Amino acid sequence: MQRLHLLRDRAGVVLYERELYSYFGSPFFYGIAGAFWLLAGFFFNVQLQSLLSQLAAFDQQGGATITQPIDAPYLLIQNFMGVLGFLLLLLLPMLSMGLYTEERKRTTLELLLTAPVRNWTVAIAKLLAVLTAVVGLLLPIAVYEAIALGSASPPLSPWIFFSGYVGLLLLAAAVLSLGMFLSSLTDSTVLAAILSFLLVLALWALDSLGGSVSGAIGDISRHLSLLQQYSQWVEGQVSSASVVLFASAIGLGLFLTAQSVELLRVRRG
Repeated sequence: MQRLHLLRDRAGVVLYERELYSYFGSPFFYGIAGAFWLLAGFFFNVQLQSLLSQLAAFDQQGGATITQPIDAPYLLIQNFMGVLGFLLLLLLPMLSMGLYTEERKRTTLELLLTAPVRNWTVAIAKLLAVLTAVVGLLLPIAVYEAIALGSASPPLSPWIFFSGYVGLLLLAAAVLSLGMFLSSLTDSTVLAAILSFLLVLALWALDSLGGSVSGAIGDISRHLSLLQQYSQWVEGQVSSASVVLFASAIGLGLFLTAQSVELLRVRRG
């Protein structure tokens, strides 16, 4: 029994390493990473130049229109993290679409179904691997931001910087977890990508509903909106409710994935 537990634990590590290699060893991943970095760098510099132009215009006016000091680094990070979240949401379906569909194509799903490894272990290993890939995407951008804003005055609060990226990773984990479940439902990567894009559109629709509708429906939409919770993290406002919502979405995706794979295991006997 103890040996079986050790094999299961080791299987999770092996699966994580294999999934990680499938990303960092893939030309497709570097292609979308390059496009992501290019767009992120472009928008960061555009927003930086726009903010500097506004500050220069205020200075030329003698600051007459300014009622209080402008926290330029804070404004920049707020705007850029919104754009970065938008770009990442467009990218996530391309990362989650092959989490299980590729197993079917490589005919390795049968091995996973018959191996002495829990469905939860497989799902968690896959999610951690794709999240590690997301960290690899975000790390160069975060370093670039830190360098660009390192000498800003007033200095950017490290907490704002940190909470923004943690919130972005939580948002990514929630979307990827649910996208992984959608990937387990089909053997078509294209269909899995489409379903994940529809999921992202649903998140945007829910966020829009919360911002445009008043009353109980608007309140419920705002509380359930992952994008609204992410915006609070970007502002440095971390609440237990947002942590619970993100954790619930991640847990739901893992649970549904495990159940979906278990259903396949039962069907194939």
